[in-house]
Order: sequence, then C-alpha cells, then structure tokens
Amino acid sequence: MQQVKIFKSVDTEIPEMEKQMNRWIRKTGVRILSITGNLTSQNAPTGGAMNSFAAGDVMVIILYEVDA
Repeated sequence: MQQVKIFKSVDTEIPEMEKQMNRWIRKTGVRILSITGNLTSQNAPTGGAMNSFAAGDVMVIILYEVDA
C-alpha cells in the first residue's frame, strides 16, 4: 500500500530536517518510492539591514510503500 509522509521545516534548519527524515526512514524500514521537495523564499523583513534574510519554508514529501 502506498502512503505519504510530509516533513516541514525552514531552510536554516535543513541539516536537522535531514537527520529527522533519515531517522524516520531507518526506524520504519519503509521502501521509498520517491522524494520531492519545495523551498519557498521569504522576503527580508522591512526596516532591517540590507543583508538580512528571512528563513524560507522547506517541505519534503516522501512517497513510500508498506505491506498491506
């Protein structure tokens, strides 16, 4: 049976998100069918320094299969 798992974070925390995803994959032992992701950029806060950046949202969707 195919199922979906969604992970959401911000781009400043990608290494931690990767660790969380890998732990989940190892723990569940599922068979991964595909992994897709999306990064949305955020506008820098107004009134801040010119080199200020707001963190963008990161979403990763894992399509996996488990035995029915």
